[in-house]
Amino acid sequence: MDFKSPTEKIIFFKIPTIFFSLLPFFLITGPFLSDLSVSLISVLFLIYCYKNKNFTFFKNKFFYIFLIFWFYLIFNSTINNTNFDSLKISIFYFRYGVFIIAIVALLNFDKNFLKYFFYCTITCFLILIIDGFFQYFNPNETNILGFSSSSYGRVSSFFGKELILGSYIARLWPILFGLTIIFFNQKKNKFYLAIISLFILSEVLIFLSGERAAFFYINLSAIFIILLSNKILKLRIITLILSLLILIFISFFNPSAKKRMIDMTFNQMKLFSYKSLENKNVDTDKIIIFSEKHTEHYISAYKMFLDNKVLGVGVKNFRNFCSKDKYFSKYSCSTHPHNIYIQILAETGLIGFSFLILIFSYFCKYILLQLFKKITKKEYYFSDFEICLLSGILIYLWPFVPTGNVFNNWLNIITIINIPMLIWSIKYKKS
Repeated sequence: MDFKSPTEKIIFFKIPTIFFSLLPFFLITGPFLSDLSVSLISVLFLIYCYKNKNFTFFKNKFFYIFLIFWFYLIFNSTINNTNFDSLKISIFYFRYGVFIIAIVALLNFDKNFLKYFFYCTITCFLILIIDGFFQYFNPNETNILGFSSSSYGRVSSFFGKELILGSYIARLWPILFGLTIIFFNQKKNKFYLAIISLFILSEVLIFLSGERAAFFYINLSAIFIILLSNKILKLRIITLILSLLILIFISFFNPSAKKRMIDMTFNQMKLFSYKSLENKNVDTDKIIIFSEKHTEHYISAYKMFLDNKVLGVGVKNFRNFCSKDKYFSKYSCSTHPHNIYIQILAETGLIGFSFLILIFSYFCKYILLQLFKKITKKEYYFSDFEICLLSGILIYLWPFVPTGNVFNNWLNIITIINIPMLIWSIKYKKS
């Protein structure tokens, strides 16, 4: 990027830098400010490119694939069970691709603004940990501002009725861990142990939030980092072990936390011959995937796919079709089927699903390459920082766990933050 005047630099670099750095705070407030931030950064970057007649940033095969997928979403929404929500999501989905390219360009111009993002993220974690443990030990189960969760015994902090505290921490944790590797040296920085303590408490807070998917994600990313990293392997093992020891201690003195995370999971999945908590009279021989509700969501979505194999039922149309007689059952209806692969298959058909499989295949290819290099003790393909970012992407791509809505703004934003940092790091390392 090249700025012709101080004003141009303020508009096209400093303002996007501020909004990107504040994303961790915006994500706590909900989807509006975070989406506004992503949209503003994208628009300013497009204006910069148009003003300077420079669109070379977009000459990338992955962006071309994204463009094809975007065009397909618009095509699908236009001809396939058209509704306003579907068309709106498809048209404005373009901003995510532009946002990624914009942040890569900004990082290439000046990587130092990553420090601002890092300090904002670590501040958010510190605030949420203090507030979360305050809520946990508060007899009224409210946080500092008086917010309470929508479920007894669960910690939600500033998210209030929205039980996504664990998801927020689990999804931003890999980025924060990776940036800590860059900005802090464990031998020279006196705050290093304090930051490690922050990580351990973050994992404990996810457990107290009662979000089972988030708890799985944080452990999945831990295993991923342990298997593929180089210099931080021992560090991640230590933080994981200490976290688990604290959780065992908490479970011993507070069985209610363990009840939801472990006992309820076994019950809902009917493991060890447990009966479902949702229906005591249900047939225990019935195959259950995660829970009865999830199972019926998946069955309903699969039936939609069978009737609409090529195009699906349309973007964000699961909610509109699940109540139809041929797809309906006791628990079939929801805003989405709670699995991104099944949702893409049901709503966009085999064409849309092929894009997701392509991304997953690329991911697996490079992970296997990293694993091969580690086993053969050759030069690593990815740095430890990049492995942390890849673990954040893995959380989104992992197919065998209940997920949020694939077209949810909040979920997409908190995930794609990993991608521009990863692209920049690989290019920076090569150059």
